[in-house]
Amino acid sequence: MIGSDLTRSDSICSDPIGSELQRYEFSQPRMGVLFRITLYAAGEAAANEAAQAAFKRIADLDATLTNYNAESELLRMCRSSGPGRPIAVGNDLMHVLSHAQSLSRETDGAFDVSIGPIAKLWRKARRRKELPDSERLTLERKRVGWQFIQLNECRRTVELARSDMLLDLGGIAKGFAADEALNVLKQHGIARAMVDGSGDIALGEPPPGRTAWKIGIAPLAAVGGKPSRFLLLANCAVATSGDAFQHVEVDGTRYSHIIDPKTGLGLTTSSSVTVVAPDCMSADSLASAVSVLGPKRGVRFVEQQRDKKTAVLVMTVATGKAKLVESKTFGLIRQQRANQPSD
Repeated sequence: MIGSDLTRSDSICSDPIGSELQRYEFSQPRMGVLFRITLYAAGEAAANEAAQAAFKRIADLDATLTNYNAESELLRMCRSSGPGRPIAVGNDLMHVLSHAQSLSRETDGAFDVSIGPIAKLWRKARRRKELPDSERLTLERKRVGWQFIQLNECRRTVELARSDMLLDLGGIAKGFAADEALNVLKQHGIARAMVDGSGDIALGEPPPGRTAWKIGIAPLAAVGGKPSRFLLLANCAVATSGDAFQHVEVDGTRYSHIIDPKTGLGLTTSSSVTVVAPDCMSADSLASAVSVLGPKRGVRFVEQQRDKKTAVLVMTVATGKAKLVESKTFGLIRQQRANQPSD
């Protein structure tokens, strides 16, 4: 079981194809969070083999996309590239960067993976419970700008057109990893599965005898509170971006870990953004982008997308008052009180 936590439900379910499926749960820490896999398989051996392969795929992506390991492909590229120095990269890194750049263009930079230098300053600020030095922040902002990431997808190269740029894929990598893990499970014959990367959730076919997975949305005001809203979903993804656990309060102002790339400052309105999308990389990155755009602009942006399968719910708290804003598509899939037991 490669060090994974495994639990098996007592119940045995009959699948439409005639085989008996049991529920298995696995977890491993990856990408700085706990990844959980819930799947239905005909036996323990099949479940273990599929989960092991899925976690290996996540581990490989972690080694490629992380900015916490100096030897990751991402950070090696950042060190090696610069103006006039395109660097060849692997398929995974190119795929994630291509998606990120498309979203940056569409949101006019509300989503920007070049935010690395500023994100690094704010991580230190949260630990020290103080604001970043203003002069240092101004200096580091000169190293930021999605338009300076130049991709050549034919040659599979990346050129960072400003010196000393530092990319941070924290707002997109976990979603991609969840998608890839779910694909690996499918390749092993496991169709009924869910991969949860600490709120970035990729969903396959629903549990046996059910029409969907039941996903709870936690209330914004109560950290660790029980979900009060539920979604019934299958064969799609859902991701939530919020600052309930990562923020710093300085002189009475609450600064989120989510940074506006244009100002270099942490957001000061407490919010939680939940996005439902066809894939988890899209849901993950859109949740970050909508957080920066704000409720009205964010919902309008999602509603203008050609893909009508994407939906968003924004919960904010300002001056002690909670407010909900949702896209029209979210209203179609929302379920306030689900009768189906949690999965």
